[in-house]
Amino acid sequence: MSKKVTEIVEELAAPILEELQLELVEVEYVKEGKSWFLRVYIDKETGVDIEDCSNVSEKLSEKLDEADPISQNYFLEVSSPGAERPLKKDKDFLKAIGKNVYIKTYEPILDEKEFEGVLTEFDGEQVTLEVKIKTRKKTVIIPYAKIAKARLAITFS
Repeated sequence: MSKKVTEIVEELAAPILEELQLELVEVEYVKEGKSWFLRVYIDKETGVDIEDCSNVSEKLSEKLDEADPISQNYFLEVSSPGAERPLKKDKDFLKAIGKNVYIKTYEPILDEKEFEGVLTEFDGEQVTLEVKIKTRKKTVIIPYAKIAKARLAITFS
């Protein structure tokens, strides 16, 4: 079976991002309305700017034209993951310790499937959150394998 488009794009993007000292956050290939979009989210410690996105877009576009892994027409978008960056890999969770996160689980934990709070610990097996319930704080431990989606969460004080 052939590789998924996102896996092929990740492989094509890897040397480009390494050369430019950027990190690949996520690759999405989605249909919206009648159009297909290939979205590549990149980042670096100091944050990405329009020039970083433009450089990656230009170089990746050349590689995609050579490899031609996508049969239909599509729009290539290269951007920052934004303030509510997804947490996909172990290192993302480790970098998010001490920050506010949103987590959605595949199945209920303590009768809930959605949690928002400060990520206090991550050991590769489970995530520990400190959540606020009205005026009280509660610790919630979520098995890593049960996380369907996780991202940084913006809080407004």
